[in-house]
Amino acid sequence: MAEAQTTNRGPGRLLIAVYILFAIAATSRAGLQIATKFDRAPVAYLLSAVAALIYIVAAVGLARAGHAGRQVALACCSVELVGVVAVGILSVADQALFPDATVWSGFGSGYGYIPLVLPMLGLYWLWRTRHDPA
Repeated sequence: MAEAQTTNRGPGRLLIAVYILFAIAATSRAGLQIATKFDRAPVAYLLSAVAALIYIVAAVGLARAGHAGRQVALACCSVELVGVVAVGILSVADQALFPDATVWSGFGSGYGYIPLVLPMLGLYWLWRTRHDPA
């Protein structure tokens, strides 16, 4: 019987790398915006900081593999998907809610829609690498 793949092997390494890249990008963006113009759009900038935190924790969860890592990654990918869809809908429906863009505005359009696709890939990878008791 072949052993199921862990989350930090094969294509999982690429997924972790993308999460790390987005963690760096979102952290940099949020940090700069919060430090220089927080009063302009605090909700948008704090949402970008939350997205950055989720990317960091998801990357760690995927990299750790194991049961705890999988649970952390599952929670992060789920929250991320709900967040990007909710913020995407709100930012398209009422642009006044977000005077400046967040990582998740317009479903992640500022980042090539990768913020929308990334949690779906993460959830798929977690499903694909699950260990079914035989």
